[in-house]
Amino acid sequence: MKRRSIMKPIPTDLITEVFSRLPAKSVARFRTLSKQWALKLRSPDFTELFLRRSSNRPRFLFAVERSGEWLFFSSPQPQNPSSSPVVAVDYHTKFSGDVSRYICSYDSGLIYFPDMWIPNVASPVICNPISGMYVSLPDLERYRKARGFLGFDPIEKQFKVLSEAYVFCSLRDHHQILTLGSGELSWRSNTIQCTDYDRSLSEGICINGVVYYLAATCRESSCVIVSFDVRSEEFKFIDADCFSEHFDESRGRPNSNLEGVSNVLEMFIATVRMDRPTNTIKLNLVNYKGKLGAIDWKFPNNADGKRTLELRLWVLEDVEKQEWLKNIYTLPENEVLESCDFSVAGVTASGDIVLAMKHICNPFYVFYFNPERNTLQSVEIQGFGANLEAPENRGTVYAFVDHVEDLSVYDAKQLKSSVSNVKHICSCCNKEAHPTFQYEKAKTTETQETEETVGKLKTEEEEDKEKE
Repeated sequence: MKRRSIMKPIPTDLITEVFSRLPAKSVARFRTLSKQWALKLRSPDFTELFLRRSSNRPRFLFAVERSGEWLFFSSPQPQNPSSSPVVAVDYHTKFSGDVSRYICSYDSGLIYFPDMWIPNVASPVICNPISGMYVSLPDLERYRKARGFLGFDPIEKQFKVLSEAYVFCSLRDHHQILTLGSGELSWRSNTIQCTDYDRSLSEGICINGVVYYLAATCRESSCVIVSFDVRSEEFKFIDADCFSEHFDESRGRPNSNLEGVSNVLEMFIATVRMDRPTNTIKLNLVNYKGKLGAIDWKFPNNADGKRTLELRLWVLEDVEKQEWLKNIYTLPENEVLESCDFSVAGVTASGDIVLAMKHICNPFYVFYFNPERNTLQSVEIQGFGANLEAPENRGTVYAFVDHVEDLSVYDAKQLKSSVSNVKHICSCCNKEAHPTFQYEKAKTTETQETEETVGKLKTEEEEDKEKE
């Protein structure tokens, strides 16, 4: 008589290793298995292990805006684009009711909306685009054209919001600051110590706990980079006059309000003060290998009639000396890139500049430009869905590189509400308003399924070889 073999239990360390390679949503579900696994998967050691594993597999985050509705997707971020020419997105959440004048601010896994109508009151909102959890912040009295910036302090592990309050005015506090902590949420004033400060001109970026953004000054034809230390809440200023000659005055139609404007920077400052500012600037602040960088581009007129793309990259090499290093690159020819609207998604940790198509379409591409090798490679992003890819429904895409899932962010106790429970009330009839757009997952072909399966089976050793 044969004895039954007794299956030995799987070692706990091996199970922990497997869980550390799963998406954050899956980890959250497995915590419900038992109290023992809940404690294990919430422990500081596992949280640190999960972040380490997640940092080795960064993702693209796509925020698609359409008529005040935001849909959030993410996809693998190929470390070697030539080996992964096609990747598929995962759909996560949708937020409706955005009435902000400017786009959302992203940092370290969270997004800040200056004005989000949830459920029937407009207020600033911080949300997790993956889990759909959010918190509505106290209302803030501010100038309607003021911007807001989200920053993260990696030492104290703390998020803060910096919001302009009253610009163009020296009699009131320039900024309001809110800390996303365990206590009561409240704004506090902070007067910026710069008599020349006027108002912000760009979206911000947070690098190593410091928020940077471009600002106009009251002096003629002058602008500065404002830096805000998230931890100490101190402001500093970096000379940015090197950008003045590169503002593109060819974008947008001439306006009677600009009569008498003598140079390009004055034109830009004048247009951002209008009710409907023209898009006269394409300058993007980026994280370039841990340093502040700025990217601009143009299509110069060539004698041979060919349309070539020229990228200009500035890198702040020395913060104290305020020394900028400038490089100009002519990108290899690419018919798709040269015929579409695009934006700068950012710079990867390895130094690739990533450009993304500005509107959802089929096919949709992101482009990797490597300045050192002067190579341009494209990656097709699939899975946005037929509805969103239809010309009449297409949305505007805001892409972010190096999105890393962090369980400490995913579990943020301050984000107590779920967007899935929100019911929007129409102000006209006082009845529930239904979303104007429904996401429908695109059908996956057999080829795509094979590519996705192979991609998921890759080991870390294979990924490391691809990076090399």
